[in-house]
Amino acid sequence: GATTIQRWGFTPPSSRGGFSPSQRLQANDIGRSITGEAEPGTLVQLTQGFNDVVVDEILVDSSGVYRFENVITGRGGSNTYRVFLYPDGQLTADPEIREANFSTLPGQLTKGASALVVSTGLSRESSQNGNFFGEFTDVRGGIAYRLGVTEDLTLGMGVVYDESVLGLGELFYQPGGFPLKVKVSALLGTEDEGIDYDASITFQPSPKLSFNFNSDSLAQRFRVNWQAFRGLTLRASGNTREEALAAGISISHTTQNLSLFASADMDTNNNLRWSLRSNLGSLRLSHRGNEITTNSQLIYYLSNSSSSRGHSLLLGYETRDSNNRDDHLARLAWRYRSPQRSSDGRYLWDLDFGYGFGSRGNGLIASASSAVIPGLVLRLRYQEISTTSDGSTFRIELSPNINVQSGISGADTRFDRLRSRGGLLIQPFFDNNGNGKRDKGEEIYVEEPDLLLLLNNKSITSFRPDIRNNGIFVKLDPDTYRLDLDPAGYPIDWKPEESAYAVEVVPGSYTPVTVPMVLSYTFAGVVTDGGGEPVQGAKVEAVPVDSGKSIFSITNGAGVFYLEGLQQGKYNLLINGESAQPNQIEIKPDSEPFQELNLSILLRP
Repeated sequence: GATTIQRWGFTPPSSRGGFSPSQRLQANDIGRSITGEAEPGTLVQLTQGFNDVVVDEILVDSSGVYRFENVITGRGGSNTYRVFLYPDGQLTADPEIREANFSTLPGQLTKGASALVVSTGLSRESSQNGNFFGEFTDVRGGIAYRLGVTEDLTLGMGVVYDESVLGLGELFYQPGGFPLKVKVSALLGTEDEGIDYDASITFQPSPKLSFNFNSDSLAQRFRVNWQAFRGLTLRASGNTREEALAAGISISHTTQNLSLFASADMDTNNNLRWSLRSNLGSLRLSHRGNEITTNSQLIYYLSNSSSSRGHSLLLGYETRDSNNRDDHLARLAWRYRSPQRSSDGRYLWDLDFGYGFGSRGNGLIASASSAVIPGLVLRLRYQEISTTSDGSTFRIELSPNINVQSGISGADTRFDRLRSRGGLLIQPFFDNNGNGKRDKGEEIYVEEPDLLLLLNNKSITSFRPDIRNNGIFVKLDPDTYRLDLDPAGYPIDWKPEESAYAVEVVPGSYTPVTVPMVLSYTFAGVVTDGGGEPVQGAKVEAVPVDSGKSIFSITNGAGVFYLEGLQQGKYNLLINGESAQPNQIEIKPDSEPFQELNLSILLRP
């Protein structure tokens, strides 16, 4: 298929290197809602592009509805989405493939600005007679026009052809100075009910409180989110399809060695849905479940505690309660992910080999994918056992992986396009000797940049970075940008010397940004008084002997303190402003990152 957009009176946000709230121009950042019905227990994957890259997945609960919200299109990426439905959650099964059923929610345009969108294409279906290219059928297309009527109101209208001619209407309303957003999209003339619509109203009176109401042809829903405290959010929701109300809670906590996110919701039909994600050193735990299934994974990284690359061991356990039968499956597996990646961030090799034990029997479970061949992605999966079957299944996929949206040439277009544009070369590295510059042998850290890096308050992945062994390349227009480092992405026992940078991008080159990551040390222990009893509420302070920032901690009820984020050097130790015993520590290059140190209050004569 092909899509063309003609704009008048504005440029898309990507030409500015990011979204400017003052302009409220979102035509190249269109949020879409993709929704549909499926049997409970179905694993639904949302894929993007002609190579079907999985961008999100949902396990359908008892409501029988899947819904992907705020799916971002544009930004130079593919606008082609499909939905893969795997019955009973089995990835080796032949999935039902649906074209993404979405409603376009246009961004607001300034007064007088407008856009014309023309799109057409064919659907490809797998051939039953062995034809490798499949069969191209079902011509689809449409034309739509959007206009910024006022500074607060954008309207759109058009015609869509999808087996029949449908009318399209759109509305986006965001009054200035009032925290309200209204989005409505409707298709007129559908066979079922004559109209297929998606309406969303969001009211956010404060950064910590938001109300959302959504209605479409399947159900009406509302959701309230309130961030009661840092790391604690309370929420309430309801929908007419299940005729249920729900209340829930989510918590998040991040320290130097631990990250944790957990959420749980209970509705008036006594359905409990929950999820948990946690990292602790070399361990990573994930767990999710609902009234039909549960799925748990514990991963131990053998190669690097701060990296998902290399070798790892995986222990998994899943359960399924369906058709009056309870099934379970435990799996022990070895996984390998290559240190090298392709230009789009895929691992060149991703291997998984394990053995499963369950209520249906036992057997091998293995998968492999490779992006070694430029432009092609190969995926294999073999499974002898699952929670729904003891039969062997095998699946092979060969997908093209060529991005032609920005054009094709024999040259390195990544550098050719810099003639009028620029970019950033971001190089976080392990500064082993603490001299602030990258020396020979000091490794560049490019793991999980989506957690580590924020550019203009957005995840770095929003700018489609090119992740390579020598750094993270980001193409941008000339401007000044803010680069932040989020503690959620810090490598274990390391932290950056600076957490924020202002960087200028000029045309014709990549601006290098080196980010030294230095070892971070922690001292923990108990403060006691002259009688050996723990002291509650004492201020324990580490003051650099030479220069630098003081670190302090307040003891808890057991007298425990944690002094985190210390650097190499000498520190004087104080308790409530007085010298402690011992009164000084020295951190050397060969010191352990975590040390235990008990302190006592000096008795005055």
